[in-house]
Amino acid sequence: MNLAITTTEPNPLSINSDGVILVGGTRVTLRTVISVFKKGATAEEIVSRFPSLDLADVYVVIAYYLRHQDEVEAYLQEQEEISEQIRAENERRFPSKGLRDRLLARRQAERESALANQSGEE
Repeated sequence: MNLAITTTEPNPLSINSDGVILVGGTRVTLRTVISVFKKGATAEEIVSRFPSLDLADVYVVIAYYLRHQDEVEAYLQEQEEISEQIRAENERRFPSKGLRDRLLARRQAERESALANQSGEE
């Protein structure tokens, strides 16, 4: 039996409309897979954490990362910067300072309103 050796594997990476790279037709990002891999997870462990991924696709993604580490790291850094910008904008638009107090005050007002309605019904 002769084994035909091919050098091209299907590329499991795709880019969504936001410019985020996804793996294997799933919503799992390249950033997620590489982050977990860099923390020491094997391809099998990655698939167990993200069952929508195909094991072969994860191996291809890891191989791609290892062969193109500089480019992937640059992409990951860019994604991190974008995330930080979005986080800062959200914090500016929706400040969390005093949020807990506002939520507790709202809950207390709702309780008082419910008690008042119960008293009025009796």
